[in-house]
Amino acid sequence: MKNNSSAFSLVEILVVISVFAVLGVLITRSVLLTLGGGQKSESLISVRDNLNYSVGVIERQLRNANSITDCGSATPSAILYTDQNGNPASFSCVNVKVPGTIGYIASGAAKLTDSSVNITNCSFECTQGVTSPSSVTIFLEAVDASASGIQNSDVTTSTQVLLRNY
Repeated sequence: MKNNSSAFSLVEILVVISVFAVLGVLITRSVLLTLGGGQKSESLISVRDNLNYSVGVIERQLRNANSITDCGSATPSAILYTDQNGNPASFSCVNVKVPGTIGYIASGAAKLTDSSVNITNCSFECTQGVTSPSSVTIFLEAVDASASGIQNSDVTTSTQVLLRNY
């Protein structure tokens, strides 16, 4: 008597399940990496936008300032100036490199960066011009305060603001 069974053996079923499991793991990793890359891009864009806004405000105010009264002599993370109306004003980096806090850029007492951005390094450096106009070099480094691991990376910006001859 001949057995005409068309059923699958246990080994065949286990092989098919193993192949599908490996494919599932590979596809899941691929999707997660793609989503992580998108979140990292959004994080970088947010930090870059915050830094560009802050640098823009600082540039406009310093270009229109009547004078720079103190540029990083007491602390390199602050600059004191007299605005176009003759009022004393300042820019400073607050809580930079303080563990457990979020650093930010302040204009007087007001924040220029929002709480989603952590300023990790900041400096203002003045150069007194002899043959060229005086200038202030601004250096900022920041990260997304809520991102971690592979999604977190430093964003740096540096600019030089040429001042009016006082």
